[in-house]
Amino acid sequence: MSAEQRDGERHGIPAPTYRLPADTTVGPVRLLVSDLGRSIDFYQRVLGLRPVDPPADALALAPESGSPVLVRLETRPGLHPAGRRGSLGLFHFAIRLPDRASLGRFVAHLAAIGIPAGMSDHLVSEAIYLSDPDGLGIEVYADRARSSWSYSAGQLRMATEPLDVRDLVAAGAGQPWTGMPAGTAMGHMHLHVGDLEIAEAFFHRALGFDKVVWNYPGALFLSAGGYHHHLGTNTWAPAIAPSPDQARLLSWDLVLPEPTDIGAVVASLEGSGYPVDRDREAAMARDPWGTAFRLVTTR
Repeated sequence: MSAEQRDGERHGIPAPTYRLPADTTVGPVRLLVSDLGRSIDFYQRVLGLRPVDPPADALALAPESGSPVLVRLETRPGLHPAGRRGSLGLFHFAIRLPDRASLGRFVAHLAAIGIPAGMSDHLVSEAIYLSDPDGLGIEVYADRARSSWSYSAGQLRMATEPLDVRDLVAAGAGQPWTGMPAGTAMGHMHLHVGDLEIAEAFFHRALGFDKVVWNYPGALFLSAGGYHHHLGTNTWAPAIAPSPDQARLLSWDLVLPEPTDIGAVVASLEGSGYPVDRDREAAMARDPWGTAFRLVTTR
């Protein structure tokens, strides 16, 4: 465990029984899209991801060659876009760039190609928000140094404040955006849920995330190892289940450091009454609103 992770251990509310390992991370998302060609264009031209597999019924996208896959796109006939965000499941997935300069170049790139975006300063990070052609939410962000994060009564200080866009773009030093660079990773997931108390029972008490921010209006943020959050949950819209013919999140990956950790998470979930499906490579679970996630390991 790093010194920064040990510092994080002194804050937040630890999971009461099983705790996820400090090196837990978030992995790729699987998205069901209504028009694969249109989505491929968006994820390449706007986000700067690159295809890993030849286009067919599914496509894997990653940053620079050799980097881990971040997004898998799938389609099937008869789908329609998600439209306005609000359905249970994906609020946004969040891609973390390796440094502030890269985020500044990304912002300048969006302006140059005329893509609208929301922007926020969260104190622990600087974030850009946009939607894909199906209305699926995306965040692209860069962290501030952990040494700059602050806490109040054990709770991490996060906020939604105006972003200093000019200063951020200046950090890019006028260099062009050439796509998502090496070191880009899936930073966190943010899900729309039906009830925060039920979300706490599942993600904190059963799955093993620590609570990091718990008094943000209508939201709960959780993490492992003292990170600002690997998972956000909110109740900011009516709880409506996505329709079967709607573009949506199919699943996301929770990446554990060791194969034995998968068994420990499965035992914790099943011990709390939540079913888990297993195969040779991974385990699959669903949160109380049906959003699927895989328990995987890089080993």
